[in-house]
Amino acid sequence: MNIQIFGTTKSFDTKKAERWFKERRIKYQFIDMKRFGLSGKEFDSVLRAVGGVDKLVDWAGKDPDLDLLRYLGSESAKEDKVYENQGLIRLPVVRNGKKATVGYAPEQWQKWEEEG
Repeated sequence: MNIQIFGTTKSFDTKKAERWFKERRIKYQFIDMKRFGLSGKEFDSVLRAVGGVDKLVDWAGKDPDLDLLRYLGSESAKEDKVYENQGLIRLPVVRNGKKATVGYAPEQWQKWEEEG
């Protein structure tokens, strides 16, 4: 497995994800979203893996751009806005090659581990 965890040091779910992988002695790379964010290719890969921008966004967040995002008509306009403001993304984003999860998803990570 080639695990990347995109998150922030203050995100509780990111810390839980790191602990989940540490407990299983699975190596991972942590990428600080505040400093680096997702590159264009990473963003597109995660979008495809999770099934669209609506599943990527933290709709319970407090960012004022969420209101704008709710009213944007096209999917591509939403994608552009989320890429521009990656603070809208629910954390952590965990990537395993072309697969990805958003939020704390140990059930999915367990499947990845079983697949080897």
